[in-house]
Amino acid sequence: MGTEWLTLPAAELGRGIGDGSIHAVELAEAFLDALAAPDTGRIYARLTPDRARAEAMAAHGRAKSGLRRGLLDGVPVSWKDLFDTAGTATEAGSALLAGRTPARDAMVLERATRAGLVCLGKTHMSELAFSGLGLNPVTATPPNINDPRAVPGGSSSGAAASVAFGLAPAAIGSDTGGSVRIPSAWNDLVGLKTTHGRLPLAGTVPLCERFDTVGPLCRTVEDCALLLGVLDAGKTPDLAGATLAGTRLAVLETVALDDLRPEPARAFDDALARLARAGARIERIRFPALAEAMALAPTLFTGEAWGIWRDTIEAAPHKMFPQILDRFRGGASVTAADYVAGWRRLATLRAEWAAAAAGYDAVLTPTSPILPPDADRLRADSAYYVTENLLTLRNTRIGNLMDACALSLPTSVPSCGIQLLAPALAEERLLRLGVAAEAALR
Repeated sequence: MGTEWLTLPAAELGRGIGDGSIHAVELAEAFLDALAAPDTGRIYARLTPDRARAEAMAAHGRAKSGLRRGLLDGVPVSWKDLFDTAGTATEAGSALLAGRTPARDAMVLERATRAGLVCLGKTHMSELAFSGLGLNPVTATPPNINDPRAVPGGSSSGAAASVAFGLAPAAIGSDTGGSVRIPSAWNDLVGLKTTHGRLPLAGTVPLCERFDTVGPLCRTVEDCALLLGVLDAGKTPDLAGATLAGTRLAVLETVALDDLRPEPARAFDDALARLARAGARIERIRFPALAEAMALAPTLFTGEAWGIWRDTIEAAPHKMFPQILDRFRGGASVTAADYVAGWRRLATLRAEWAAAAAGYDAVLTPTSPILPPDADRLRADSAYYVTENLLTLRNTRIGNLMDACALSLPTSVPSCGIQLLAPALAEERLLRLGVAAEAALR
């Protein structure tokens, strides 16, 4: 048993279990030992050691008998604290849900368990998933791998930290406006935002059900592909032979490049140069209607979030972080007529986007236009919190609004990612492109 296991990709650990060089129970114990450190309470809300040991023992038995269920059979993962976990509290980072203990697992967790993955526990998150910053004074704010003063990104904050700090080989999070991609970018990980509706949401605490998606946060694109196969209960995307040669990539100039801070701008330019050297043809496009789509976000996101959570929130508003409370209450002014009209208009804009992007293998943007902000300043300065949160999620929200699947990859600059946007249900194609881009960027 070695601490070197704690920093290996999930696929590599799975191969070790398969060839007998890694014992699934010893692997689980290595992570549980690491999780015994006192500061891990900022990352995990709750651990599931008994479940982990039982699942690891079963995986070891299958490995000995030649009956492994897949490459990730026996590999531990962490789960964001909005996925129902039978017999374990699932509170979505909120005191409003304290003690909420489901009777059965979320459907994606059931699928992962059937595939032999080992559940380590539940990770901290932004309150009710309604912030891209990862700051949560109510429960805990996980650390950022690159800056101890900065927030980790959210809302899948603990998910990213669990992988970045070697406390899980991979993590499962959710993404409504960027909540997989932002913490992945800010912690130098790979994050996959799946198409809305591709993975089941049953047993997942909602934020905005028409935008909510499930996705992995990992060390590599290969790990994301393997986990997509598990969570989709289908075939793992084939990444063999992927190349950038002959691909057409479009840099989105509308909105996405506005107000870039120096580090993300430098990271994006360097990433584009590396992709071009690897054979990609890079062009630039504008999509003026995107500004109209972005303006619909407060109506569509906040209106739905308020409709889902209003009664629970107003029963005990004092339990919430004021910034999150104010953001939810912003949906109170959204009328049914505006909400319906907004969705009808968005459907038209999505079709226009699909036509504009159809000639490209992917559309490129910086994952976030800013670096992770200082946590103390976010707590103390209300106006700063609001502006930084909205700017954090601006580019990732494009993917949710346009019904895209998306991948965030690390760049040469710490805490700066590049986002690849592809059409709905094109995850297999996106991941093939992503693994080739990953090689070029490294």
